[in-house]
Amino acid sequence: MKKDDKTKRQDNQPLTDEQLLQQYSQGHTEAFEELIRRYWRELYHFLYRFLGDKMLVEDVFQETFLQLHLSAGQFDYSKRLKPWLFTIAANKAKDALRRKARQKASELDAEIASHEEQAVRFVDIMPSDLPSPDETIENQEISSIVQTIVQQMPENLREVLILSYFHDFAYKDIAEILGVPLGTVKSRLHAAVKDFARRWWSAYRKRRNG
Repeated sequence: MKKDDKTKRQDNQPLTDEQLLQQYSQGHTEAFEELIRRYWRELYHFLYRFLGDKMLVEDVFQETFLQLHLSAGQFDYSKRLKPWLFTIAANKAKDALRRKARQKASELDAEIASHEEQAVRFVDIMPSDLPSPDETIENQEISSIVQTIVQQMPENLREVLILSYFHDFAYKDIAEILGVPLGTVKSRLHAAVKDFARRWWSAYRKRRNG
């Protein structure tokens, strides 16, 4: 007899994240495995952009899901699981960075991806002769410049930039993840994009003149 698939509803549609966590809380380990499959890629990319160290990313990734396992019984099922998961990941990443700083380890090395937000866009404040963020993905040399810029940005600006542009979180979700007011998210994102553009212009101009 074929084993029941606890990751699907009776109508054969996938369970929501919240339903999967509830299933796991009831003892169905395959539900937790499905949550990991759903989010391993996105969460890994988030952590890599934030931390830049593969070994550190792997450790924090495991710590994140371990915390999810330990805190499953405390989850408020009236809310969405994804922002909560990324809240855990962001906090674990910050803890890892503090440990790394105390150990005087190497600097961050982050990747870049592109996502345009209507309210604030890279192209709105960047000089017209600079390539768009989409183009930097295809240009390894410029992508390397962007990686350096991201790792030099202050942590509070870098994290909001990553969550908004690279992972398409809504402002209210970012506010929940970072534990800050909605207005703070908007002001930080605006400051982050301006900071990024200023650094990008300076670095790109040096590249062209060099």
